[in-house]
Amino acid sequence: MMDKLALLLLIIGGLNWGSIGIFQFDLVAWICGGQTGIVSRIIYTLVALSAIWCISLLFRNNEDESTSEPQRHSSNA
Repeated sequence: MMDKLALLLLIIGGLNWGSIGIFQFDLVAWICGGQTGIVSRIIYTLVALSAIWCISLLFRNNEDESTSEPQRHSSNA
């Protein structure tokens, strides 16, 4: 659950950065009252915390993948 929420926030942040880079338009600031608005700052902080959380995904040993996929054994017959 937390992983999906963090990924969702990173997608929102990535799309916002894309709109800044391509169109020079900050969608979060536009919706939430400017870059210095409290709501904008909360969203920016949540996106940053999500990025920090997702760093753990790189180093996490995902046990779900190893248990959900059947083991494939090759036979040399």
